[in-house]
Amino acid sequence: QVQLVESGGGLVQPGGSLRLSCAASGSIFSLNAMGWYRQAPGKQRELVARITSGGRTNYADSVKGRFTISRDNAKNTVYLQMNSLKPEDTAVYYCNADPSVRYRDYWGQGTQVTVSS
Repeated sequence: QVQLVESGGGLVQPGGSLRLSCAASGSIFSLNAMGWYRQAPGKQRELVARITSGGRTNYADSVKGRFTISRDNAKNTVYLQMNSLKPEDTAVYYCNADPSVRYRDYWGQGTQVTVSS
């Protein structure tokens, strides 16, 4: 059974930082690149960061230089360190494989990130 559980979101002021965590089942974590996605109301879900099983990373231009994705293979956990947060980063953040279509039925509840003064 595939499980994805996100945590670490909250309310933060512009310029602040948050660290998100995603606990994943081994069946998805060990065989796929993992990504962090976000979705704001009325907008499409977008991939903001990804990391391969070998540790190579990619970022959307909107977060490059501010966000860092990492993974702990022993713990089946992927992290997203978010610094210099902006109001436009406000969204529900999800983790999943990249590409996610194979696991489309296994999206977790996500974790809400709100950046506001």
